[in-house]
Amino acid sequence: MRSDMAKLVIAIMLDLVDFTIGRIPGAEIFVDAALGVAAIGLFGWAGAFAFWELADPTGQVDAFVPTLTLIAISQMRRNKNKRPREE
Repeated sequence: MRSDMAKLVIAIMLDLVDFTIGRIPGAEIFVDAALGVAAIGLFGWAGAFAFWELADPTGQVDAFVPTLTLIAISQMRRNKNKRPREE
């Protein structure tokens, strides 16, 4: 559970980078590509979903969607459902 929480904190920090630096014209494509690679590093192939942000060349629309945070939450939920329940 601690690793899931650490990944969530990292995802939130990376989304904050996307909300700030990722909105600079010309830098958004590089930031989105780097965040996609980071997402795969954090969450495996489920992180590949983060590359959808490259579809917006302006970087303005995707900056309002905390993609990495949403992936982290979905992975936490998936991991919670995989664990055997303690009685």
